[in-house]
Amino acid sequence: MAAYLAEWLAAKEDILKPTTFARYRDYVHRDLILAFGRLKLADLREWHITAWSDAELARGRGRTSVYRASATLSSALNTAVRTRRLADNPARYAVMPRPAAPERICWTPSQAATFLRHNHDTHGDQLADAFEVMLGTGMRRGELLGLHWPDVHLAEQLLLVRWNLTAVDNNHLHLGHPKTKASRNWISLSARVVAALERRAAAARASLPDGAPLEGFVFCDPDGAPLRPQLLLVTLRRRLAELGLPRIGVHDLRHTAASIMISSEVPLAVVSKTLRHSTLSTTVNIYGHLLPHAARDAVTALCHALNEASPPPAASAGEPQTSQTARS
Repeated sequence: MAAYLAEWLAAKEDILKPTTFARYRDYVHRDLILAFGRLKLADLREWHITAWSDAELARGRGRTSVYRASATLSSALNTAVRTRRLADNPARYAVMPRPAAPERICWTPSQAATFLRHNHDTHGDQLADAFEVMLGTGMRRGELLGLHWPDVHLAEQLLLVRWNLTAVDNNHLHLGHPKTKASRNWISLSARVVAALERRAAAARASLPDGAPLEGFVFCDPDGAPLRPQLLLVTLRRRLAELGLPRIGVHDLRHTAASIMISSEVPLAVVSKTLRHSTLSTTVNIYGHLLPHAARDAVTALCHALNEASPPPAASAGEPQTSQTARS
C-alpha cells in the first residue's frame, strides 16, 4: 500500500491544482501510509478502513478531516480498479457519509454597508477597496488577489476574471487559472466598485511615468508583489472586532453578496451568472434556503393565473341576471 499510494500520488502531481495536490499529499503521508502502508494492496479490506475511521473519531479528530482522508484513499483505490490491479474498491462502503457543510453566516445589507463605511472612513487603504470589490461583485479571494490591471476595463465597467492566486502550504504563492471554466468570465461593475478601482488606479499611476500603462497586480505590496491571502483574513477579523459585527470568513463576503442579491429579488439565474457558478443547480443547492420570497411569488403567480382563467360562477336561482342572455 505504501508503494502504491506513493506511485498514485506522483501520477497526480501534474494533473491536480497545487492546493489540491498538497491536500492529497498530506493525507497520503500523514494518514494513509501510516495506517495501511504495510498491507499488501490486495489484502486491504473494508474493515481495515472502518476501524481506522472509528479510531480517529474516538480520539477526537473531526469528521470532516477523517472523511477527506478516507475519500482520498477511495480515489486512489478507484484508480487501482480502473487499472485492474484490484477487482473492487474496498473503500466503497467504508467511507462515511460526507459531513454536512456548516451553515454560512451572511451579513444583512446594513451590516455590510456599515463594514464598508468603517473601512473607508477609518482606514482608507487598499484593503478597504479590496473589501468593496469583493462585496460588490461576489469575487472569490484568489480571483481578487490575482486580478491584473490589463483585465480591468473601467470605461466599460467590466473586468475579466482570468487568474487565481492561492497559497500552497500557507507559504508558497501560486498564480493559476480560476476554479472552474465558468469562473473565467467577465464581471459587470457597479458605480461603487468602479470608484474603488479608480482609487487603486490613481494610487498606482502616482508611481509611474506619465502615460505609462497600468500593469501588474491591482492589489499588491509597494514593490508590486501580490498580497498574501492570509492578510485579508487577518485584516477582516481585526476590523470586525473594531465594529463588533458578526464574525465571518473571507469567503462569506461572497455569500453575503449572493444573499443580498437574492433578498433583493434578483432572478436566481442572474445571481448564478454573476457568481459564475458552473450550473444553476450549484446556486440553488447553496442558496436555496434564502429563497422564501421566490416560493411565495411562484404560488401567488399561479393563483393569479388560475383566477384570471376561471369562468365566472353560474348565477344562482332567484338572482337577477345581468348577462347578455338576460337582456335578450
